[in-house]
Amino acid sequence: MLTFPNAKINIGLNIIKKRQDGFHSIESVFYPVNLCDALEVIENRETNHKERIIFTSSGIEIPGNPDDNLCCKAYHLIAKDYQLPSVKVHLHKHIPIGAGLGGGSSDAAFFIRLLNDKFELGLAWGEMHQYARQLGSDCSFFVSNKPAFAEGKGDEFESIRLDLSNYHIALVYPNIHINTTKAYSGVIPKQAARSLENDIVNLPIEQWKEFIHNDFEDSIFPQFPEIKKIKEQLYSLGASYAAMSGSGSTVYGIFKNQPNLKDYFKDCFVWII
Repeated sequence: MLTFPNAKINIGLNIIKKRQDGFHSIESVFYPVNLCDALEVIENRETNHKERIIFTSSGIEIPGNPDDNLCCKAYHLIAKDYQLPSVKVHLHKHIPIGAGLGGGSSDAAFFIRLLNDKFELGLAWGEMHQYARQLGSDCSFFVSNKPAFAEGKGDEFESIRLDLSNYHIALVYPNIHINTTKAYSGVIPKQAARSLENDIVNLPIEQWKEFIHNDFEDSIFPQFPEIKKIKEQLYSLGASYAAMSGSGSTVYGIFKNQPNLKDYFKDCFVWII
């Protein structure tokens, strides 16, 4: 069985306060975008393998031990509560890693959904969300995979009415990996002056740049001026709104008309939706 985990962008990101558990409380809007990995699961019927899950990958190289991949962790988490057969999992990685697009979290959430469908586990939506939340703060967003206002650690979601299907979204990833912990270390948390949720729902997109901001830009742009330059370039090319996504280095632009970016960002990964 095959599925295609998609990425997301953050529209605005307010870092409110440092929590006692070491995490930060944030506010953001998560919006799914059609840049996808490919994930396949088949039952492993070979008797000469002792592993319960055999994980392989292609495409973008995934650093670290394959056993530490979130898909493997999701399998073992669910296997504690449900009887699962041995499986072979193959992930073709297309969403850039460490880019603020949630690719790893999406893979894990779609894997949970895939196991549920393939092996008829009968998991309720709430159960899938609960498993996903144990794997990463933004992971459970991809269970429902609909536009949502995020609070808490980025793991509490409320659906919102936001439809950008009449716009084109350009993603520009400059092949810079930003460590999330380091990104947070450069931010001074503060209470937002305005309601991000209300602004995104009620304001025209052309006014977003006046009121909607990603707090990570304040510390990351001075360290990586090339990321700031991408944002400025997207505005000069006609974007109605442009911003960095999450704590990663991807910058996106929202355009009324299909942008022509072929002569720009030649050293970057570029994807237009």
